[in-house]
Amino acid sequence: MNGHRSSAELKASAKEHMFGHYGTAIGASLLVTFCTGFFMLMALSFAGDTSTTPGLILYYVITFAISVLSGLFTSGTSYFYLKIACGQHVSVSDVFCGFRSCPDKALLVQAWIALISFLFDLPELFLDLRFTGSSYIHVLLLSLAGIILSLTVSVTINLFYGQAFFLLHDFPQYSGRELLSVSRKLMAGNKGRLLYIYISFIPYLIPCLLSCGIAMLWVQPYMKTTLAEFYLDLVREKQ
Repeated sequence: MNGHRSSAELKASAKEHMFGHYGTAIGASLLVTFCTGFFMLMALSFAGDTSTTPGLILYYVITFAISVLSGLFTSGTSYFYLKIACGQHVSVSDVFCGFRSCPDKALLVQAWIALISFLFDLPELFLDLRFTGSSYIHVLLLSLAGIILSLTVSVTINLFYGQAFFLLHDFPQYSGRELLSVSRKLMAGNKGRLLYIYISFIPYLIPCLLSCGIAMLWVQPYMKTTLAEFYLDLVREKQ
């Protein structure tokens, strides 16, 4: 008999564990957003004119490098929500855990994920170069297609490698390659469950849109804690 907890049970557990932690989680989220946004703006200021081919290529190179470095914050954020799901005390400083706990492995895992994303972004890069200077409607349609493709790729990658950063903090003895491999093995037969969890959060996007993204400050911690609960459920089942 399948011993997995249902999506509703995972979300209920996440709500329970998040009680009293929303303020810290919001502060941590804002801090990470500010740091990554600041570094992104600073780095992209060197890209120059993205309406030219060299500028656009440099933009993608810089974006790829920043994506890899963001793995340190992804690692810290995973540690933050894993602690919450385990009922432990958390602080805003926990999001910097990735800088001191196996940063080389976090960068390796994120580099692999970023490389897959970049390969799927190559058609968009080609179209950007092809339609540089085109009309507004062409740019709008291209941007919309890019958003849909990026979202699809992001979800697909998480269905395979979404557990790697949680594993990093539970099993620091694993190499970066082993973390990716174990994540794939954990997700064998469980991709549908994780996809259902993602889909179940779609209705929460409505208040986020209506509030111009403000409600996401509450929805995001709830969702990330649910994903941490999902990981713990996978590990318990395997053990």
